[in-house]
Amino acid sequence: MSEKTTPRILQGFSELLPQDQFMFDSLMEKIKNTYKKYGFYSIDTPTLELSEVLLAKAGGETEKQIYRFNHYDNDLSMRFDLTVPLARYVAQHNQDLVFPFKRYQISKVYRGERPQKGRFREFYQCDADVIGADTLDINYDAEMVCLISDVMKELDLGDYCVRINNRKILSGFFDSIGLKDKITDVLRIIDKLDKMGKEKVVEELSEKGADKDQIEKILGFISISGTNHDKIASLRKIEAGELFSTGVDELETVINMAKMLGMSEKNVSIDLSIARGLDYYTGTVYETTLIGHENFGSVCSGGRYDNLASYYTDKILPGVGISIGLTRLFSLLKENDMLNGIEKNETSVVVLPMDTGRFEYAAKVVKVIRENGIKCDIFWSDKSGKAKFKYASRTGAGFAVAVGETEETNNTVTIKNLETGDQKEVELEKVSEFFR
Repeated sequence: MSEKTTPRILQGFSELLPQDQFMFDSLMEKIKNTYKKYGFYSIDTPTLELSEVLLAKAGGETEKQIYRFNHYDNDLSMRFDLTVPLARYVAQHNQDLVFPFKRYQISKVYRGERPQKGRFREFYQCDADVIGADTLDINYDAEMVCLISDVMKELDLGDYCVRINNRKILSGFFDSIGLKDKITDVLRIIDKLDKMGKEKVVEELSEKGADKDQIEKILGFISISGTNHDKIASLRKIEAGELFSTGVDELETVINMAKMLGMSEKNVSIDLSIARGLDYYTGTVYETTLIGHENFGSVCSGGRYDNLASYYTDKILPGVGISIGLTRLFSLLKENDMLNGIEKNETSVVVLPMDTGRFEYAAKVVKVIRENGIKCDIFWSDKSGKAKFKYASRTGAGFAVAVGETEETNNTVTIKNLETGDQKEVELEKVSEFFR
């Protein structure tokens, strides 16, 4: 006999058992339905792109993480996010799109980074973006705050906070204290404050050339406290140039409109330490944390970018978007036993013919149940009654519908609640009414 190959998957990739997959799909469906409620349309871009197209804007660490290969004469790469394919999509199809263009995409992306806890090489992202032609009103940034909030409520993960800032405020302030040539470096360092802590941030700022006075000003600035109104008032007292003032105006508009759209201040908070390390963000930025589980990091992030597709077209296409790393989020929720509120099985009912002579009547029962839109499985095997109920229980179904000689004679079924153990004989014509 030949040696067997050990069944295994690549490191950094994942697959789920059926019960977990159903819960994962339930989370995905909740996110998708919330996106659709806000008027977003679904698109699906290819997993593979021509490398020259996908990498037009890439560089540094991003390019090192891309899965890239040659197939005949084609140099191909696997998408590493959904934003760059969106840029290509909008540039390619802009004549056929209605602007502002609101799209969502929930798909797998691939990054060849070192796998570690909560980080994968293949994972689902759930993105929603609004793209404008030439301009995009700042109130779309406020609508994104509310979209994040509604997703968090729909997922029922407990209390949360959308932390919000504006990159123009940060860039303007850093410029005003003499760090104009180091703004990108400072933004990336500040963005790591929650992960690295104050001492490490001070060390890295010093390494990038910031002096003691500049570091003190940065730390004091990002520590401005109070209500959202208090923070805006404090920012108004700072003279840091036109870009800074524009950022403050935008931030105040977003906060006020979000409040008008129903956001509570306990769920949205100005946080001047939020920077988002990616270079393409130019205005509003968001990070969302679960209260009591801040160690999860941000569970939904995003922001405003001035020109989405500058590498593909001369058209000005500003946008604002958010992204949820669903694979990472699911792994965190499962690890912390936070999936109890998610429905755990796709099959509501399992029909159990108690002997092979009941197969025809069982088929009739199944037909009645399914025709009324109820998810229904049937166990055809000729095994013991104990084995049949064990099967129904292990699938996670809510009810077992037993069909024996007595039930067929009486044109009834016996329905057992698999959670409580209660059971009841029900007329076949009233079975659907029972489940409703």
